[in-house]
Amino acid sequence: MERWKKNLIAVWISQFLVFAGLTFSMPFIPFYIKSLGVESASERNFWIAMFAAAGYSTVAIFSPIWGSIADRFGRKIMLLRANFCNALVLPAMAFAPNVLVLVLLRVLMGIFTGSTSASQSLISSETPLARRGFAIGLLSSAMYSGTMVGCFLGGITVDIFGFAFSFITCGIIYLIAGLIVLFWVKEDFKRPEPAKTQPGKKHWLSGLAPLKLAWIILFLIMIMDLARQFDAPFFPLMVEKVLGREEGSATWTGIISSIAAGMGLIAGPVLGMAADRIGAPKTAIGCSFLAGIFMLMQGLSNGMVGLITGRSLMVFFGGGLDPVFQIWLAKSTPDKIRGVIFGWALSAKCAGTVIAAFLSGVVATIGGIRLIYVVGCVTFMLLIPLIQYGASKVSCGKNA
Repeated sequence: MERWKKNLIAVWISQFLVFAGLTFSMPFIPFYIKSLGVESASERNFWIAMFAAAGYSTVAIFSPIWGSIADRFGRKIMLLRANFCNALVLPAMAFAPNVLVLVLLRVLMGIFTGSTSASQSLISSETPLARRGFAIGLLSSAMYSGTMVGCFLGGITVDIFGFAFSFITCGIIYLIAGLIVLFWVKEDFKRPEPAKTQPGKKHWLSGLAPLKLAWIILFLIMIMDLARQFDAPFFPLMVEKVLGREEGSATWTGIISSIAAGMGLIAGPVLGMAADRIGAPKTAIGCSFLAGIFMLMQGLSNGMVGLITGRSLMVFFGGGLDPVFQIWLAKSTPDKIRGVIFGWALSAKCAGTVIAAFLSGVVATIGGIRLIYVVGCVTFMLLIPLIQYGASKVSCGKNA
């Protein structure tokens, strides 16, 4: 078997475990925050938003730094750094004495995380150009399949064994993911020669400045994640509201998230075929419109059937947006700075998530949980003209 295929298999398994470990506990944080003594609804909304924003802000700041280091020293070492560091930080959350310490641990986790961009950069660099779209698309399926398993088992585990057991299990899963990368992934990395730059100019800025198409795509990625993650921090509370009680809410949150992740898993190949037939921009526009409709459906749901249907189809169509933008980005950037660009892509997604966390926290405080889904629907609809604008610019750039 060719080395790039072996690497793809190993990294896929590793990323599957990473997302399984991450979603083994993270979706249930609102319930954990309440268990730490935060009883007031408005105070809990504040800390939920702070927890989400704190982690993703540090990811946004440090991802380009780790990406730049990856371009100089290799991508494999970045995967090892992310997996082994989080194998230590996640179990520590089980012993957080209060919600402030929990948020600080989330900040620490955000500093050292970044396995997604590192894995995409490694696979993109090691895979033949003609197979990169396939490899990146396949790699994205690890996220959804890992999330599907992690959410399902995590929800049941939290309700039966408690949060401490869940966090410690997360650490073990991350450790296994790191060991797989350490022993199975082989990277043929050659450190690039430093390019000559004009006096007074920084190398990475001078290298990124001409990539106008990439910057447009990065902006679209930020808005896309703002729309997709608008309700994410508060979804467990929506489950609790529809269910009518806290007991069993973690299990139901896990089950629904698992079903939705399964829909996200099949979204890539299904919507990828649609993109091949009618074009990526039209596919992305259709996905944005339908994701918005099903986002609204969740907010109007009074029963679990409506909530599960709305959530699953929102994730299906929303999940179809990410591979389109990632493939656009991979084909618009040279190999020598792909680590930096994918680092910026993760930063763009995190920036969108941070904005979503703050805005949804304000919306929840002002109008309640259901209003989040109305505003989330509007956000998806606003993405449509932005995709049209971005697609026109990318088309002009290719024809130039």
